[in-house]
Amino acid sequence: MTDFVSVERERTDQVRAHKTGLTLHHVRLGAGGPLARLRVADGRVTHIHLDADTAPVEHGDQVLDLDGRVLLPGLWDAHVHLAEWAAARHRLDLAGTGSARAVAGLVRERGGANDRTVLYGYGFRDGLWPDAPHKSLLDAVLPDRPVALVSADLHAVWLNSAGLALAGRTDHPTGLIREHEGHEALSALPAAPAATVDRWIADACRAAAARGVTGVIDFQFGDTVTDWERRSADTPPAVRVAAAVYPSGLESALVRGLRTGSEIGANGGLVRVGPLKLFTDGSLNTRTALCHDPYPGLEGTDGAHGIEQTAPDELIRLMRRASAHGIEPAVHAIGDRANTVALDAFAVVRCRGRIEHAQLLDPEDLPRFAELGVIVGVQPRHATDDRDVADHHWAGRTARAFAYADLLAAGARLEFGSDAPVSPLDPWLGIAAAVSRTDDARPAWHPEQRLLVPDALVAAARGRRAVRVGDPADLVVVDVDPLDADADTLRTMPVHATMTDGRWTHGPY
Repeated sequence: MTDFVSVERERTDQVRAHKTGLTLHHVRLGAGGPLARLRVADGRVTHIHLDADTAPVEHGDQVLDLDGRVLLPGLWDAHVHLAEWAAARHRLDLAGTGSARAVAGLVRERGGANDRTVLYGYGFRDGLWPDAPHKSLLDAVLPDRPVALVSADLHAVWLNSAGLALAGRTDHPTGLIREHEGHEALSALPAAPAATVDRWIADACRAAAARGVTGVIDFQFGDTVTDWERRSADTPPAVRVAAAVYPSGLESALVRGLRTGSEIGANGGLVRVGPLKLFTDGSLNTRTALCHDPYPGLEGTDGAHGIEQTAPDELIRLMRRASAHGIEPAVHAIGDRANTVALDAFAVVRCRGRIEHAQLLDPEDLPRFAELGVIVGVQPRHATDDRDVADHHWAGRTARAFAYADLLAAGARLEFGSDAPVSPLDPWLGIAAAVSRTDDARPAWHPEQRLLVPDALVAAARGRRAVRVGDPADLVVVDVDPLDADADTLRTMPVHATMTDGRWTHGPY
């Protein structure tokens, strides 16, 4: 499928001449693409020659023979929480636990009765558990050491009594705290020193580069812009970073004259200001995603349809305020009602921006993304991870859940992310999930929503379809042509090398 790559032979006059550079020889341009020779200098692609064997090599260039490996545009993770992901790699792993009691058993094993530091865990999903998380279960196995367990979707935290006391919430009845209150409780607990977190994040960025990632949008909660100014002041990160702004920091960003795309930190443009993160609702697993229909078993109760995080008028006010000063909004919307509210706000404000997740959609809203020019930031691993809980809590509606093929057919621009740590920061897992709609031995879940490999690659490369002359040299070299790969090979895609801004960030070079 050579349509994934558009090779331009005669545009070198648009790129100024360079005395030295790097020539990649015998590289296959894109999935199913032709062999070529490609030159990089000063962080950009300066020449592409399809006649790889006879094309000249400029004096002083380093020449690398890539032996027919496949060159793709660098991949992006368009939705991560980097500090959370970096910390999760050092926390008690709760993924795959099937009950609250099973989690309590893992807490008992990790234990450390004489340790008074906070025991952090991450990754539980209680949407289908037979029992409910409660502080008493954790108190029974570890009464004196504070315990704080974060749900896989980052929308809840489960604390024991010692953890509640440390967070200033001794009167909480269950210890399971959701949404904004849960984020506040976590922020009240002792945090790792900034230098430690920065080191963890640098390691996580290098690990991402090893999977072909050249950029991320960091939606970490807090003052992400200031954090990235600090951590990138001396050493450039292994990936490009767009650092999100939250409403609590919006006015400060406006006073500074920051806009989406503004450079921050002394890193040559690798770190920039990202979008303003806003919330309309919660999440599926916590049954707080805002839906038109009630959740089964919650009919007639408060919150039966989920929760409204931001009132429509306030959402419009914040979007208008930010976009008027060049900061684009990124609106979290998971339930179908939440997505309608978000699209309605974009229709009023008429600004550029994104909707994050878009997990359940009203069919009438499908064409509105393209009509309004709103990017859809989706996380394909959520479709496979949440298929069972969606079948339960969105019974009868899942034909319009995680509807990637329908969105693409309606003209929407998709950008893939992981929502790490909700799923691992590995774009190939998302690509495989989008293509196969399963990550186990079961048949594809709603196979009509599968994407073709070329479309998944474009979404994972933040819209880049080709390696072109004049582009930033953000590139990934893989050992297997994605068009020839089955789902298992896509998930484990062997990445030979990754280049960001013309420098190798992973590989043997």
